[in-house]
Formats: sequence, C-alpha cells, structure tokens
Amino acid sequence: MHRKLTITLDEAVYEALHRKVGRGRISQFVEELVRPHVLPEAMDAAYREMAADAAREREALEWSEATGRDAAHDEAG
Repeated sequence: MHRKLTITLDEAVYEALHRKVGRGRISQFVEELVRPHVLPEAMDAAYREMAADAAREREALEWSEATGRDAAHDEAG
C-alpha cells in the first residue's frame, strides 16, 4: 500500500529533480533514498549493495586513507 505525502522543496531543487529524475519517477526516487534510513532491513541490503560496488569501495578506502594522512599531518604540524 502506498500513502501520499506532501513535501516542500526549494524551487531550484524541485526543478533539478524534474530534470534529473523525470516527471512520474520522483516518488520512487525519494523512496529509494529514504528507505535505508528508516527501515533496518533495507539498510542492511543497502550496505550489502554498497559493499559489492568495487569502485565505490576503492574510492571510500582512498578517502579514508587520505583523511588519516591529513590527521597525522595536523598532529605532527
């Protein structure tokens, strides 16, 4: 069952959403973004999906290593 929800967005965000996602697909887009944050089982599935994305994991590892180097540099500085 689906329920209707009314939300308010900045006009620029609304227009960009229409351009990027397309009319008639916004509800599903928003639901897919929100679901992992409010339903624990969806969050588990989302984490599994993210972990399976090798390029994303590589980028995350590079980011975390760079952050660690930055923190070490700041402490030594």
